[in-house]
Amino acid sequence: MVIQTKPNVGELASLIGGIAQIDGDCSTLIPALKLGRRSSATDPMPCIYGLGLALIVQGGKRVTLGDEIFDYGAGQSLITTVDLPVVSYVTRASPAEPFLGMWLELDARVIAQLAAEMEFATPLQVATTRAMSVETLDAGLQDALTRLVRLLAEPPLIPLLAPLIQQEIVVRLLNGGHGPSLRRLVAVGSPSQQIAKVIAWLKQHYTEDVPMDDLAAKAHMSPSTFRQHFRAVAGMSPLQYLKNLRLQDARQLMLNENMDAGSAAVRVGYESASQFSREYSRLFGEPPNRDIKRMRESTRARDGRLH
Repeated sequence: MVIQTKPNVGELASLIGGIAQIDGDCSTLIPALKLGRRSSATDPMPCIYGLGLALIVQGGKRVTLGDEIFDYGAGQSLITTVDLPVVSYVTRASPAEPFLGMWLELDARVIAQLAAEMEFATPLQVATTRAMSVETLDAGLQDALTRLVRLLAEPPLIPLLAPLIQQEIVVRLLNGGHGPSLRRLVAVGSPSQQIAKVIAWLKQHYTEDVPMDDLAAKAHMSPSTFRQHFRAVAGMSPLQYLKNLRLQDARQLMLNENMDAGSAAVRVGYESASQFSREYSRLFGEPPNRDIKRMRESTRARDGRLH
């Protein structure tokens, strides 16, 4: 029996902790790379995860996709292969041992190009699978990610070396536990790729009246087959997905642009204010005005603690 040892991500934790010294998400000189730090557990936050790799080096996190729960911690990585509406929150963090993590945005074109050049030991199964997976970090991928973060200390070398290390990371992902998910994303004509195309289209047109049969036609599937494959990839029905996009956009409009609930509802495609309020409460736990007020108070309290 092979016993899998837990990866030692101490160097990565030290590097990330040294750069991300205050709570929040920290952009870096490598555009695709963000670092994160939290000194306490956070409230559940609905948000959109795009195509990318998330890695935790200290603490723990929970991500809920539809009815499915993904718990992961130090030394574990999470891949998302299409834009997914999730509920995410930090479950383990303290001032003495803060949550530390990183997010690396991936490029579908680079994945497709490298996958086409690689030979894989096992053929890809046709079955459609969830567009999110959690895997334990292997030594090769850990080394490449550590070198990418280390590179932040050498700004002049970033334009030359970062793209090479990012390509290596994609090759190692394709060759590891996350490989099948990424290969399905770029396999021409596969159900997963067809659903990914529809999701990309929905992201641009979610404020419009979108008949589900038209979406099925875009995927070249019958309506029932489309709904089945969509749920397998996204963890929810196409209609639930559309509602999530609209409600999350409305929340950002109210929070960032001081838009009132009625105007935000109309902007994202709702015709009924009462339906908007009802569905908003179901997703975020409170009616729009109360939720936005609570979020603003929470932000002010956090900012006050940081100063």
